[in-house]
Amino acid sequence: MEATIEFIKKIVENLNGFGFPFLVFFIGVLEFSFGLYKRKWPKNERWVDITCFALPRLVIQPVFAFFALHFLPFVLPGFKNVFTWVPFLWGFAIIAIADDLTQYWYHRLHHEIPWLWRFHRTHHSASYMGMAMASRQNLIYTLFFSQVYLTSALVYLGLGIPAIAVRVIKSTITTLAHSSIPWDKPFYKYKVLHPIAWVLERLISTPATHHAHHAATTDDGVGYYKGNFGNMFFLWDITFGTALISRQYPKAYGISHYEGDQWYAQLLWPIFKSKVPGSELAADGPVVRLDIDKEAPAEKASRIPEIQLASSEVNHAYN
Repeated sequence: MEATIEFIKKIVENLNGFGFPFLVFFIGVLEFSFGLYKRKWPKNERWVDITCFALPRLVIQPVFAFFALHFLPFVLPGFKNVFTWVPFLWGFAIIAIADDLTQYWYHRLHHEIPWLWRFHRTHHSASYMGMAMASRQNLIYTLFFSQVYLTSALVYLGLGIPAIAVRVIKSTITTLAHSSIPWDKPFYKYKVLHPIAWVLERLISTPATHHAHHAATTDDGVGYYKGNFGNMFFLWDITFGTALISRQYPKAYGISHYEGDQWYAQLLWPIFKSKVPGSELAADGPVVRLDIDKEAPAEKASRIPEIQLASSEVNHAYN
């Protein structure tokens, strides 16, 4: 057993060093080869995606690593490696559950509390899905993301290997769930694989379930932007009743009224505001934009109670 755990540790260390960057590069090449970004990746969106992908890895993570090496020993001098006695598998399980469950609620609240929505809106503004979408976030949203600083603190406390293992596996799952490559389709197509599909789609986020969360509408019974919040584990959506499993892919993604907010506004709102009139990121923009003027009068009237509660299911900012 110990030999197996040591072997797993070696794999984790290698994945953390070279494996995950290679996986990201490989997925990126495939997506470009299939023409994902052709006519869908204008200059403004490239800046958003590339900056959101690179900045956390080149700036934020190194800063928090420096924080762990210098600040934590100063404030917690007696806690260095205090948890080295915790077995690898127990450490992995505890960190995976605590980290991902926290993120599930963090993500969900940014959809359900209107004033938080604008910090998460950047993640939903693109009209396409792809590998880069996994990192496409407002930087303030990212800074309060538990995984950014949790790994550094856990390394200091002696749970470095389990923490890094969780980070690598979680990053891989979330990247693949956002990718335009529908790797889960064979599990739905072939009957012999259906039992595996049933377990897989309820345990972790897959392209079908997470693409539904980024859909532009719920009218087709496939899109479900008011649910499917899970990051690594889809199990949380099953547990808390926010799951929709259709095994289909949306035909359109993004925010129905998105008009290309400047990359710097998407990255650093509210420090920088959008110049797009009526945008939720504009200086005088609404907290949540409700596009109800395009509806027929009867439909519009039937939705008034929902609109007043800022929770209607018309094409609004949660698309």
